[in-house]
Amino acid sequence: MRILVLISIFLAAGFYLDITGEEQGEILVNQENSQPEAIKDLGEDVNPDMSSNEGIPEKGLAKLMGKSIQKVKESLGEPSRVDPSFFGYEWWIYNKSDTEYAQVGVSGNKVVSIFATGEDLDISPFKIGQPVGEIYSSVFVETNINLEFKESSYRFELSEEDLNTRPLVMVGDHYAQLNIDKFTGTLSSVRLMDTATLIKMRPYEMVYRGELLEGPLPSPAFEEEVERGKEQQILDLTNVLRVRHNLSPLEWDKMTADVAFAHSKDMYESKDFSHISKTYGELADRLEAGGVLYKIAGENIAANYMDAPAVVEGWLNSKGHRESLLNEEFTHLGVGVYKKHYTQNFIRKLEEE
Repeated sequence: MRILVLISIFLAAGFYLDITGEEQGEILVNQENSQPEAIKDLGEDVNPDMSSNEGIPEKGLAKLMGKSIQKVKESLGEPSRVDPSFFGYEWWIYNKSDTEYAQVGVSGNKVVSIFATGEDLDISPFKIGQPVGEIYSSVFVETNINLEFKESSYRFELSEEDLNTRPLVMVGDHYAQLNIDKFTGTLSSVRLMDTATLIKMRPYEMVYRGELLEGPLPSPAFEEEVERGKEQQILDLTNVLRVRHNLSPLEWDKMTADVAFAHSKDMYESKDFSHISKTYGELADRLEAGGVLYKIAGENIAANYMDAPAVVEGWLNSKGHRESLLNEEFTHLGVGVYKKHYTQNFIRKLEEE
């Protein structure tokens, strides 16, 4: 009965968005989880059976969780590049194919997180494109998730939207965030995390008792490195989605990226989250000032998402953003990230006519 209710909620929410034609793709602000509240008593454990989910996979990417760098190289080879993150691990990027895309989070010679979205990847016990009905019938989903780590207690509280679009389940000894494409009702990506990484990232509302586990405080230079990595990851992930929907991948355009970065910085500094800058105008004005020649153009913006996979999944589930991501007319992309403000500028170059 619980499974049927969850599926009904998911389907009803998707149907409502379809019949109303609600346009939320123009602006996307993630109401970033507020500072976690420290409380003395977390109450009784409300999910004692979470460990009853799938056991440790015997094959696929999930079996690399907790393994060494050497095991990763034996399984996946050398990464295409290594990007830093704010959460104490490095992203090893495997983008050699748009259908086998993965990011492996490595900290202290150990895998602590994996983000996988390539549809040809083995991410047992799940599969990209898997219908949501199958997922809810095979895993245990709860709204409140309690856990213990180094004598501290934490509780994550999932909203109805979280349950519909990014539920959290256990796979063996680790946690899996399942990102659902609400427009198709299928699995879009999986993010695996060990306990410490889940606490540091705090992808849901959290209360705790004891010590608040935080990632390292970044220097300005390190923050810039993370932002440049996010930009390239957003390009990679955008192309994964386009190929999945039988569209041509986009090429990187440096001049367009410079315009996108300037807009992200302007939104942060002006505290004016909008497609129209009070100083630099709308997209057409900014592209012209940046010397970008184009036939058609589009823009996605977002703020307060914790990393590139999170913001791209957010855009995918927002109607207007999705239309830009999957617009067959665009040929090039520029991305600019500045202090958790994100801008994607899409163009079709004049010479592509």
